[in-house]
Amino acid sequence: MAVIKDLFSAYKKSELPFQGGYIMCSFFDDTSAYTRYEVTSYNNVKDIYATDEGVTFQADGKKIFVLVEPANYSSKHVEPAYRDAAHKVPYRFKEMEILTTGRQDKVMFGLEPLMTYSSFTILKTRGHNFSYIFFPADDLTPAFKAFVEESLWKDCHVPKHDAEQAAAKITALFEHIVNPPAE
Repeated sequence: MAVIKDLFSAYKKSELPFQGGYIMCSFFDDTSAYTRYEVTSYNNVKDIYATDEGVTFQADGKKIFVLVEPANYSSKHVEPAYRDAAHKVPYRFKEMEILTTGRQDKVMFGLEPLMTYSSFTILKTRGHNFSYIFFPADDLTPAFKAFVEESLWKDCHVPKHDAEQAAAKITALFEHIVNPPAE
């Protein structure tokens, strides 16, 4: 059965898997439904340690970035790569799949995961933000899909049907990290 734990609690209890894992972080906007998610896989761990900003992994990994953009977002015309730090992801519109919900909100995510080399830091959570670690397991993919779907629906207020569709597509991209295609 898939195990999902709060990242910082797992770190404090020395429960983070050194052989690799999958981290999902949320960054909810305080004034709107705008949300940024980061999904990070990691492996080849050299070290994991706490810093003032969060937990740093000296490891290789891949990242998927997801945006939930409400219909009334004032900077929707600005490429996601050029937005302010709280609303930015390293993709341009042409590098993202964009799903428009029945309420005209948008769920956007990169077409390809990005590689992270040497190290990355997971920032401490603030407010309603979260950081969870998904432990490798046989049922990891369905557990991840259910988690994403519920977060989109309940945290971001994406209509349930649209949250199901978006979660299915994000999970398909996640599958490329979990089971990379043969090159």
